[in-house]
Amino acid sequence: MNTAYLLTGGNLGNRLNNLNRAKIYLEEICGQIISTSSIYETKAWGIKEQPDFYNQAIILNTTLSPFELLKKIHEIEKKLGRTRKIKLCPRIIDIDILLYNNDIIKTKSLNVPHPFLTERRFALNPLAEIAGKVIHPILQKTISKLSEECTDD
Repeated sequence: MNTAYLLTGGNLGNRLNNLNRAKIYLEEICGQIISTSSIYETKAWGIKEQPDFYNQAIILNTTLSPFELLKKIHEIEKKLGRTRKIKLCPRIIDIDILLYNNDIIKTKSLNVPHPFLTERRFALNPLAEIAGKVIHPILQKTISKLSEECTDD
């Protein structure tokens, strides 16, 4: 069994409903949700002139490999109406793999740990809520410590 640490988010449509539907599909298609963080409302990161996001971290037990999980996540995003046009643009749903076990993966299609995790408070804070003692496999610091050190406003 593998443990995946995910972040769901979205800023279009019924944000709460979209996060809840994503969780339903994740359990149906990808594995068992072990824990979920509170839902955080945050300003957009990158392209700031867009609606606020709802974000939630999820711990998922899965038998899927990280690449199979990514494929299923893309299927779920599409099922929920996600279209990929411009990076960091407004979206109905976004599901990111933040961590996968203690693995370090660097390929064209997948980077784990998520390469911007430590720069994004909207990802670190929800993850720290449910996985604060987990060690970042590259930086060798806890998620809680990384959240404390994050300079993102």
